[in-house]
Amino acid sequence: MRLTVTPVSWQLTTPFAIARGVATTCDTVHVELTDSQGHRGRAEAAGVDYDGETVASMIADLETLRPLIESTDLLTPDAIQDRLPAGGARNALDCALWDLASKRQNTPAWQMLGLSRQDRLACAYTIGIDPLPVVAAKARERRHFPLLKLKVNATEHVELIRTVRREAPDVRLIVDANASWSPELLEALMPHLLELRVALLEQPLAPGEDHYLTGRRYPLPLGADESCVARRSIPELVGRYQYANLKLDKTGGLTEAMACARLAVSEGLGLMVGNMCGSSLAMAPGALLATLCEFIDLDGPLLQNDDVADPLRYEDGWMTFPSPALWG
Repeated sequence: MRLTVTPVSWQLTTPFAIARGVATTCDTVHVELTDSQGHRGRAEAAGVDYDGETVASMIADLETLRPLIESTDLLTPDAIQDRLPAGGARNALDCALWDLASKRQNTPAWQMLGLSRQDRLACAYTIGIDPLPVVAAKARERRHFPLLKLKVNATEHVELIRTVRREAPDVRLIVDANASWSPELLEALMPHLLELRVALLEQPLAPGEDHYLTGRRYPLPLGADESCVARRSIPELVGRYQYANLKLDKTGGLTEAMACARLAVSEGLGLMVGNMCGSSLAMAPGALLATLCEFIDLDGPLLQNDDVADPLRYEDGWMTFPSPALWG
């Protein structure tokens, strides 16, 4: 097997602001595996920046496994789960191995995983923290979409939500605080969230503070993002959250994400799939997981100027399933 690792930086269409800061690019790692028969598997990962992952650290992690990868054609996704920690490097390698297995067996990855193909999926479009007129224009332009997601922080929240609801009165709306609220702010804002018909509140409190949610049940469901990493984190979500947001960069790939999904459902949690930004190649494995999810947030390519060849197609808030030429 031959391993090729390439850093790729995607320019965002506009600066993208969330509670943790502002991004102008999405920096990723592309992994390509080519076996001795010429079959090729590809994947892309952005990593988890708030956990300290960088392109350099992901490449370094992948290089530690180069001798193993290049010593055999028989490496499988299961074989790497204990050799790399959850994160971007394992995500890229795991998803490239799934793509490679699909190409070798001439079988779609969704079929190999026992999933059902869906021709299109309702996908959120994310609106970052911006001045109210900018947020209003973005919401108005997409008022016919089935799902919007709005980023907020500890000081910019209700008026942003109210602006989106005014411009898109019928849209299903996710609000994402990215762990920036305090328990007191959550309690103060909850009546407004209910009034404005928010469908899901994502990660209001920091992971170290969300024990406050234990035993509390709000009329509005809460989704765990930063608190939801891999299987080890799922039991702690029970009694605090109603949805688990699974991101392949956090779980360390599709293999662990599928295991997380099964465990979360068995614990009574609903499912959401999200992304850490990236091209259609990064979103494609998540599209398979999306067939199990109520909330789908795989809009990374819509926030970028460019994309890979054979991309996913997005139209009016709906995304297509990946073609074999793209992935899986």
